[in-house]
Amino acid sequence: MPKINVYLPDELAEAVKEAGVPVSAICQRALEQAVRRVTAIRETALGSPDLDDPTARFTHFTDRTRTAVKLAVEQARAEGAADVGTEHLLSGLLAEGGNLALHILRAMEIDPEQVRRELDRPAPAAPPAGPPGGAPLRFGGSAAGALELTVTEATGMGHNYIGCEHLLLGLIGEPDGAAGQLLRGLGAEPRLTRRAVTAALAGYVHLRAQGQAGTAAAAPVTPAAVLSTAIRQELQPILQRLDRLEERLGGDEG
Repeated sequence: MPKINVYLPDELAEAVKEAGVPVSAICQRALEQAVRRVTAIRETALGSPDLDDPTARFTHFTDRTRTAVKLAVEQARAEGAADVGTEHLLSGLLAEGGNLALHILRAMEIDPEQVRRELDRPAPAAPPAGPPGGAPLRFGGSAAGALELTVTEATGMGHNYIGCEHLLLGLIGEPDGAAGQLLRGLGAEPRLTRRAVTAALAGYVHLRAQGQAGTAAAAPVTPAAVLSTAIRQELQPILQRLDRLEERLGGDEG
């Protein structure tokens, strides 16, 4: 049994030891990186974001993901919200405008504009009062949880970066966040969305390689082309099975 590196939290190290599962150097390194990323997320979420760059500590976030999070913080501040919520993170994804998460939603027949309209609906909640006592703006509990899930999704897929598609999965996976409730209500079921993300990334790599092998006059590979050939192919059998299940259920009710 290899020695657990001290970079791992004590409770995680003990859990691995109790399980008696050998940990390779590669797995241990991946665990260490995941812990560091989650720790950075927690420190940023529980502390006060930098006024100039609230994503400065999100070192593994892509530029688009950083922009989305920064837009979320700016919107929450402009609204005078008590904290940054998952609805602000989702709004930041929409406002960024060019990320893969939006293409994935469209491929799942969820219009980002519809999501925007749902977000813009007035809620029956109390009017925003800003952070209490002039306290610095922070990420709320659900938003912090969604960000942690975002890191978990990226690590689980073996990625060394955190993109908007991972943030989408994090928002959908957070059970208590308003954004996840909205997205799930529109049909973005977690497992289906995860498969769509996997298909989109795999299809993009494949089609990009094909494009590079083709002639210079070949049409450029775009996210829309990737999603139409990869995600839709991935989703079609699932949707067909759901249709058959609904038909059987309808027949039983009759």
